[in-house]
Amino acid sequence: MKINKYKLLRKGILYDLVGMSTLLIPFLGPFLDIIWAPIAAKKMGEMYKGNTGKIASWIVFIEEILPFTDFVPTFTLMWIYTFVFAPKFGTAQEQPAVQTIEVEINE
Repeated sequence: MKINKYKLLRKGILYDLVGMSTLLIPFLGPFLDIIWAPIAAKKMGEMYKGNTGKIASWIVFIEEILPFTDFVPTFTLMWIYTFVFAPKFGTAQEQPAVQTIEVEINE
C-alpha cells in the first residue's frame, strides 16, 4: 500500500487545528480535551503504523489530556519526523516495493 504523504499532512493539520481549537473555548475547553485525547490517539495510530505510531499515539494522548499543551502540533510534528527526518536515518515508514522472483527448475 502506497502512503500518500501529503494527504497525511492535510489530515494531521486538520487534527492539530481541532485539538488547538479547545484553547479558544473558556471553561469548556479542558473538558473537551478529555473527549478529544482518546480520539486523537486513535487517529494517530491509524495514520502511522508500527511502533512509531504506537509511541506517537501515547504522546498525542498525553499532550491533549494535559492542560495548556494544546498549542503543540503533534500530528504535524509526527509527519515531519516520518517523512523528513526518518528517511535520513533509515527508519522510513514506507514499505518496499513487492518484487517477483522467477525461478526455473530443470529436471
